[in-house]
Amino acid sequence: MHKPNVTLACVVHCKGKFLFVEEFEHGKLTLNQPAGHLEADESLLEGAKRELFEETGIQAEMQSLIKIYQWHAPRTKTDFLRFTFAIELNDWHPIHPQDPDITRGLWLTLDEFYDYIQHEGQCERSPLVIESIKDYLKGEFISVQLLKAF
Repeated sequence: MHKPNVTLACVVHCKGKFLFVEEFEHGKLTLNQPAGHLEADESLLEGAKRELFEETGIQAEMQSLIKIYQWHAPRTKTDFLRFTFAIELNDWHPIHPQDPDITRGLWLTLDEFYDYIQHEGQCERSPLVIESIKDYLKGEFISVQLLKAF
């Protein structure tokens, strides 16, 4: 039986900017949404909330589900199921990563994101980063009530 990795990600939006976390991955500065793996004995919503806090210091509830993505990472030959949640904030929060792998958090417009990944030695973590933002901008959200943990 095949068991893909389950990851949780948060598209956090505020006043025209998106929250990204920066980390080193394969020798490059890499942007991602606050994201990580589902841990034992936690629900999808609990895991997403934990990852958001660990990578940014922000405590917020998941407001809606954007999409569930299935992705095969060609470099590592790893399969992922990524549950991506939306959070709309009224004000920008300062970023205080708890995770030592995160170098910093950045509030960027979509244009600033594209500019960042064009620089030498900088990239997006995976194609799911921009896909998640594109899907967020479509505004077709799913209620988190769809998810139920026992």
